[in-house]
Amino acid sequence: MCAKKIAVLTSGGDAPGMNAAVRAVVRTAISFGMEVFGVKRGYNGLLHGEVERMYLRSVSNIIQHGGTALFTARSPEFNTPEGVEKAAANCREMGIDGVVVIGGDGSFRGARDLSNAGIPCIGVPGTIDNDISSSEYTIGYDTAMNTAMDMIDRIRDTTESHDRCSVVEVMGRRCGDIALNTGIAVGAIATLVPEVEIDFERDLIERIKFAQQTGKRHFIVVVAEGVGHTEELCKRIQEETGIESSATILGHVQRGGSPTLRDRVVGSQMGYHAVELLRDGKSNRVVVMQGERITDFDITEALNMPRVFDEKLYEISQNLSR
Repeated sequence: MCAKKIAVLTSGGDAPGMNAAVRAVVRTAISFGMEVFGVKRGYNGLLHGEVERMYLRSVSNIIQHGGTALFTARSPEFNTPEGVEKAAANCREMGIDGVVVIGGDGSFRGARDLSNAGIPCIGVPGTIDNDISSSEYTIGYDTAMNTAMDMIDRIRDTTESHDRCSVVEVMGRRCGDIALNTGIAVGAIATLVPEVEIDFERDLIERIKFAQQTGKRHFIVVVAEGVGHTEELCKRIQEETGIESSATILGHVQRGGSPTLRDRVVGSQMGYHAVELLRDGKSNRVVVMQGERITDFDITEALNMPRVFDEKLYEISQNLSR
């Protein structure tokens, strides 16, 4: 059955470009003749009635802003069978017959549970980590990489001025994509990612010492969040090379800021496709990017897909870091 009254929510960690997706959902739904409602603070809002009707002007002037205009929150209550049933009952009471969920894999599990409870749901991948196995790209990823690159470029100014080694940790949870791409972009001497086992002597010390012999005097090391131990790595580098070293953990600065053009456009494309699916009576799907094309998969199928690490890009990184 085609959806006539839908809701949109953002769940989990915020990501630049979520507002573009929200805007696309609202305006696409209205253009299709649907009523559309915004749910504040994720699944928690569904449970506690933080739901309001949205109009064309409700999403004016948000596309350029980071974060999420609908806010987001964790909801332990929703992660119970009773919580899912309560959220489904609230949707039925309000006449909502479709929900677009923008978030990561945890949010998609919630969307699957809500779909199984009788409320059609469509997932849209919004996370800076780019760790959704079914999608080559997630909303917020490009902005996060560009933020990390900009921050490390600024750190490099001091690193170069003092002949130091700067060890910089970037976000990504258990996924090394932000680190790998940023490492190449900033010319890091080494990039450490959780997908590849690390040999401290080979991957760090020998590289730094070889570069010293060729005249290099300052160094950038990029460490993925999933590798961690950044302070310890920094200390060991200084002890074994004699180079003054400092550690920087960029943290949540990578989640903020105005989204890049790519995140605004992809967010808009994915939000549009999500509403198309609900209009066509589809449910329990996740919108993804495959080969630069927007498509969709069954949520359960998507959640079970193995993640593929870009080994060729890692090889490029290794060969250029000298």
